[in-house]
Amino acid sequence: MDVLRTPEARFAALPDFAFEPRYTEVDGLRMAHVEAGPADGPVVLLLHGEPTWSYLYRHMIPPLAEAGMRVLAPDLIGFGRSDKLPRVADYSYQRHADWLWHWVEQQGLSDITLFCQDWGSLLGLRLAGEHPERFARIVVGNGMLPTGDHGVPAAFHLWRAFALYTPVFPTGRIVDFGSARKLSPAERAAYDAPFPAARYQAGARAFPALVPTTPKDPAVPANRAAWQALGNFHKPFVTLFGAGDPILGKADRALQRHVPGAAGQPHDRLRGGHFIQEDQGPELARRMIALIRRDAPEVAR
Repeated sequence: MDVLRTPEARFAALPDFAFEPRYTEVDGLRMAHVEAGPADGPVVLLLHGEPTWSYLYRHMIPPLAEAGMRVLAPDLIGFGRSDKLPRVADYSYQRHADWLWHWVEQQGLSDITLFCQDWGSLLGLRLAGEHPERFARIVVGNGMLPTGDHGVPAAFHLWRAFALYTPVFPTGRIVDFGSARKLSPAERAAYDAPFPAARYQAGARAFPALVPTTPKDPAVPANRAAWQALGNFHKPFVTLFGAGDPILGKADRALQRHVPGAAGQPHDRLRGGHFIQEDQGPELARRMIALIRRDAPEVAR
């Protein structure tokens, strides 16, 4: 298998991101993550989406770790410091789900508090539906678990075509556009860092096309089964969405209606765009800490 690995020099002196990477071999590929907080603290898993990496969580990791949580933020295969495959066809929904699950198993994670957004939700909610015993509570920001049963906005079809066919895929500017606040040049460069050349971007270009939008999509049976399982998820389930997201800003309602654990929870729509972690990172961390401490009073204050 042809594998690309971004040179470490590309990740030097990133603003607000001094975490050392850790590496795990998953199906012959090197998968990176950052980790902070006490090793015996409640597990918090932060899953990024398209076209970001664990850098997206730089404003959430420190307060969560300082509150006594064991915080892990992996880079999905094709992103961040993780290995990358050079062809769009190298990626599939199932492969991503398998890579992530094998990584979770190798870290020995259980009683997980999950925060997921964008493709982090497509993968995180899929795994939570397949392995609900591993998850203690779930927080979703601007994400969903698509089953191919409902149409998608025209804006999504435009985004999918852009990702596949545009000659230049400007990652940093895409994140900037999807955030309510203006990113600095250094922050935009940090999102560009994993991709020193166009051939490193196959995973990022592939993701939109892998979203199941019709019943014939190969990911639909597994997603429908996971969605059905989430209909029996009675543990805490909270939605904290950026209200300014034109595609997913109102998807929280379907999650709240379907998941029983969402009843009576402190859902909210916050001022922010699709990348709510950029707009409301510290506030998201504060609310997660409050949620965990509400359910686990023994967590240090």
